[in-house]
Amino acid sequence: MAEFRDPETGEHLERMREYAKTIAHELKQTDKYKDYITERYIDNITKSTPLHDIGKVGIPDEILLKPGILTAEEFEIMKRHSEIGGDAISSAIKLTGMKRSFLDMGKEIAYHHHEKWDGSGYPKGLKNEEIPITARITALADVYDALTTKRVYKSAFSHEKSRDIIVEGAGSAFDPDIVEAFLRREKEFIKIKEKYKDTNGSG
Repeated sequence: MAEFRDPETGEHLERMREYAKTIAHELKQTDKYKDYITERYIDNITKSTPLHDIGKVGIPDEILLKPGILTAEEFEIMKRHSEIGGDAISSAIKLTGMKRSFLDMGKEIAYHHHEKWDGSGYPKGLKNEEIPITARITALADVYDALTTKRVYKSAFSHEKSRDIIVEGAGSAFDPDIVEAFLRREKEFIKIKEKYKDTNGSG
């Protein structure tokens, strides 16, 4: 379902899964998160990260599949995918009666992966540690993947250029701790990017 209408590829979801797992493993090595991030946590975030954009199933084709940059009005509609996705997963949790599963992380990620550290993101304008760490991890992974893969309106950026953009966003777009974790594992990001290249040659 996550791949059904999204023009991005299955490889995108595999890269997202591996990027999030890599960051989570690195954060587990720190004093701040060593007790919070368990092996079960890492397993769950690996399963749930591919659900980040599932709300795009509710976005009209003319916007979702538009071959170019969205207008301001179209972008406002596109932004709704966060709440559509979070609401859908929340409903699934209630319908299935699943307690404390990877779907709880999936809900957090779907709702909040476009929030920014400084509070300028959407849909709720959360800031700093108000944003669930699952979503903070996914946010960096998602931006890195968008930067390093080709889109209809841009060429793929190099790892170096993408890294510099992310570093510049530390403390504004991204949690500085997660940027540091990314920098410590950047060689693994490069390997993941190469392993899961888009089959259409765009990534």
